[in-house]
Amino acid sequence: MGENRNITVGLIVRGTVSTGIGEGSKFTNLPWFKRQVKEALGFEPHPGTLNLLLADEDCNKLMDLLSKNSGFKIVPEPGYSSGRLYRALIMPGISGAVVRPNVSNYPRKLLEIIAPVNLRRLLNLRDGDEVEVEILLE
Repeated sequence: MGENRNITVGLIVRGTVSTGIGEGSKFTNLPWFKRQVKEALGFEPHPGTLNLLLADEDCNKLMDLLSKNSGFKIVPEPGYSSGRLYRALIMPGISGAVVRPNVSNYPRKLLEIIAPVNLRRLLNLRDGDEVEVEILLE
């Protein structure tokens, strides 16, 4: 029996919606970022990110899992930080990705989500709403 190297591990986390500082929309509009998301994940990200604040328990599980999985590397243009993308399913099954910038002092509890649609509008989300995300690690 052959070994299956494409096994996907999923981790379900829950976070509360939180308004960010507007940096996500600037970043997701950069042509080189959009191109890399399209190449790696097959979609063009909607401008902006959905910011979720995770509970300590979910944050610890996520940090442990992400430290063992590489995801897709974001190769920045000069003047920007690198990062990683991880495939994700946002309740109730909307394909997207988690973006983890490689910057010092990045908040451990912050989970930034990109998707081909405006998740706030599509899911009628407001600050404080709880969202479930399954992060898929391949």
